[in-house]
Amino acid sequence: MSYSTAQPFDPTQWREVEGFDFTDITYHRHIGTTRADGIVRIAFDRPEVRNAFRPHTVDELYRALDHARRDPSVGVVLLTGNGPSEKDGGWAFCSGGDQRIRGRSGYQYAGGDTADTVDEARVKAEGGRLHILEVQRLIRTMPKVVIAVVNGWAAGGGHSLHVVCDLTIASREEARFKQTDADVGSFDAGYGSAYLAKMVGQKFAREIFFLGRTYSAEEMHRMGAVNIVASHDSLEEEAIQVAREINGKSPTAQRMLKFAFNLVDDGLMGQQVFAGEATRLAYMTDEAVEGRDSFLEKRPPRWDEFPFYY
Repeated sequence: MSYSTAQPFDPTQWREVEGFDFTDITYHRHIGTTRADGIVRIAFDRPEVRNAFRPHTVDELYRALDHARRDPSVGVVLLTGNGPSEKDGGWAFCSGGDQRIRGRSGYQYAGGDTADTVDEARVKAEGGRLHILEVQRLIRTMPKVVIAVVNGWAAGGGHSLHVVCDLTIASREEARFKQTDADVGSFDAGYGSAYLAKMVGQKFAREIFFLGRTYSAEEMHRMGAVNIVASHDSLEEEAIQVAREINGKSPTAQRMLKFAFNLVDDGLMGQQVFAGEATRLAYMTDEAVEGRDSFLEKRPPRWDEFPFYY
C-alpha cells in the first residue's frame, strides 16, 4: 500500500514550548505574534505504532492540554499525530491504546513497549489505567477550542478523541476512521459512543461500532462527524487558518458557546461548568462589585441603581 509523501507539518511555523521533556508527544506554539496566532499544536509522537497511547503518553498529553488550558494567550489547540511511520510510511492521528501493555484492569506502565517490561510493582499498587477518559473530560471542559487534525488513522480510543474534540479537520487522502473497540474486547460507553450518536445519528453510530468498518474523511463528513476535508499536504495550513478565524472572535463568547453546546449532554457537570463561567461574568458587573464592597465595608448594599431587568 502506498501512502502520501507530503508532510503537512511545517516546522518553520512552530517553536517548541519550553519547560517540558516529553517523549511520547510533541508540544509546539505558533511563532506568530498576533492575537490570532494564539495556537498550540499537541501531537502524538509514536508513529511506529500508529501513535497508539500508553499510560505515559496519556500523562504527557494531559500535562500539555492543561498547560494550554491555563495559558491566557492561547485560544485554540490543534491535536494531531506526527508521522509518517519510518517502517512503512503510514500516517496516524491516534490508533487508541497500545494493546501490548493492556492488562486485566487497564493499561500498565512499562519501561518499554512490550508486556515483559511492565512495572509489576506499580501495577500491584495502582492497577491498570484508563485515564484517557480524564483527557476526554479535560478536552470537553477546557475553555479553549480543541481541533482534531486527523492526518491518518483515528481508531479505537483515537476515534473517541476525535469525537470529543470541538471540531475535526481530516486529510482527504490519508484520514481513516475505524472504531475497533469491539474487535479487542473494549468499549467506550461514554463520549465515544453516546456523543457520536448525537453527531451522526443512532443508526450510523451503531454501524460504526457494531461493524467496525473503515471510513474515509468524505464519508465521515457526510455523516456529520468531520467538519472540513482538506488535502493532506495543506491539512495543517487549513487547521491554522481555522484557528486564526476562531481567535478573531470574542473569547468570552466562544467559551460560553462551547459550554452551552456541552450543557445539553453533560448533565449536572455541564451545568456546573456553564454556571461557573456565568458566575465569572457576573463578578465583572458593577452590581457584583457593590455586593462584595458592602460586605467588606460592613454596610447594607445599595441596589437602587440596578433595575429589575426583563
